[in-house]
Amino acid sequence: MSLRTTNIARLAASSPSEPFDVLVVGAGINGAVSAACLAGRGARVALVDRGDFAGFTSQESSNLAWGGIKYMESFELGLVRKLCVSRNHLIRSYPSTVREIRFLAVHQRGFRHGLWKLVLGTFLYWLLGSFFTKRPRRHSVESLASTEPILELSTSDGGFEYSDAYLHDNDARFVWSFIRSAMDNGCAVANYVEVTDAKYEGGIWRVEARDVETGEALTVHARSFVNACGPFVDALNAKVGAKTRHRHVFSKGIHLIVPRLTKQMRVLTFFADDGRPFFVIPMGPCSSIGTTDTPVDEPYTEPTDDDRRFVLDNVNKRLRLKKPLDMSDVVAERCGVRPLAVAAGGSEGTDWMQLSRKHVVEVDAERRQVSIFGGKLTDCLNVGDEVADALRDLDIAQPNPRARWYGEAPDEVRDEFLQKAAALGLDEMTSPRSSEALTTRLWRRYGAEALPMLDAIREDRSMAEVIIEGAEYLRCEIAHAARREMIVELDDFLRRRSKIALVIGRDELEDAPGLREACIIFFGDRADAKMKAYFDAHPSSAKS
Repeated sequence: MSLRTTNIARLAASSPSEPFDVLVVGAGINGAVSAACLAGRGARVALVDRGDFAGFTSQESSNLAWGGIKYMESFELGLVRKLCVSRNHLIRSYPSTVREIRFLAVHQRGFRHGLWKLVLGTFLYWLLGSFFTKRPRRHSVESLASTEPILELSTSDGGFEYSDAYLHDNDARFVWSFIRSAMDNGCAVANYVEVTDAKYEGGIWRVEARDVETGEALTVHARSFVNACGPFVDALNAKVGAKTRHRHVFSKGIHLIVPRLTKQMRVLTFFADDGRPFFVIPMGPCSSIGTTDTPVDEPYTEPTDDDRRFVLDNVNKRLRLKKPLDMSDVVAERCGVRPLAVAAGGSEGTDWMQLSRKHVVEVDAERRQVSIFGGKLTDCLNVGDEVADALRDLDIAQPNPRARWYGEAPDEVRDEFLQKAAALGLDEMTSPRSSEALTTRLWRRYGAEALPMLDAIREDRSMAEVIIEGAEYLRCEIAHAARREMIVELDDFLRRRSKIALVIGRDELEDAPGLREACIIFFGDRADAKMKAYFDAHPSSAKS
């Protein structure tokens, strides 16, 4: 029986007399941290999502954990301070995954804010961040040119450099780390389980759901209900009859991913033609370029030709490239909405560009329901704590309220892994095409779960072979994902547990000789059908 099947059976086994303490609906970053925190504190928790974990907004971010420097323009210094503290906390807690990175910003003559004003702003930003990161610095045009020769500086009067943080792997993989933590603490977790109805009666939530993979119905009982559906919070609240003081408006953002534009490990920062921040962000062998900020009426969005033209035109103006980028250079696209929390009766006429990503945790005490509006990855640990504190105030028992529910495995576990990896000669098995040593990569991705992989490699050296060239995934990693990471569709692995689909073009991926072997490990005799479904859903590469 698979891990997912076992967890669905646990969900269905709940009853009015033996309910879960909490059912969390939605497994993006807000739902994942809520479940991880509650389970870590000892509550009996269930978590479901109608799609895959991090399968919507949480897979479309810029892969940055930043302190909100843009909010300084609107003088939201309290929010900036809070986000900087949260960013610092993430860097401390996930040193292998969330890392400081330098942002190199180019200033154009005539921009609405003068260069020295922005430079002084970066020092205030550094102060608000408790001097945790490296010191900012001002750049002359000459030092910009020597630091990053790819920059187009003909209309620049200089620039500046400051620090924030980035996710070494990808946003969806980071969300998965919280899902895994929740499971390790007893949470019943299942993807592709859709809530079809929910009622609060006699102090218990009775939630009707459907296994999307099999079509089977199940009923889940819980003492409390957390709506963490991101941009779909309003729709679920309408379904369950909840009235709230907040709602969402949406802003669409897209990124285009192209082959790596510079070897420098920096985020290149510009102000686009419309004055908004615009980035070139390292992503493994690629660069992610964006983003847009366009108001939309609903969560489902696609990149338009205008979106693509905006990104390509802006990057071509600001970089000195051998030839201008066009759609033939695009490996993949990312497109999602930012759910922005506003008052339920307001925001008409509000400039959405002035709306921040701050989150709101709204509580309906009578129904023991919590709804999470807005939010961003940087502040995720605070979201988990706030949701758990709100439910504690609603008499949801949390036997271990001070438990540390986040962060990497203890140093002694890491030291054990490093010692065993060295004895095995793991780094000597690293593929010449790999971007980093196997020891570093396996620990960052899996933490303590990397220890059994060493045993698998010791027993069979073929388990250390790269199974998909260019993807840096080993045979033992595929086997681990099949057992432990609830891969239901091929996209779950290629797009979310890994970033393979973001850095390898669709056509190249289809021709990869190891992909079918990976599918057989994941899906057995359904491998060909799952591959066909994936490539039918992605009929041509972004290059076309």
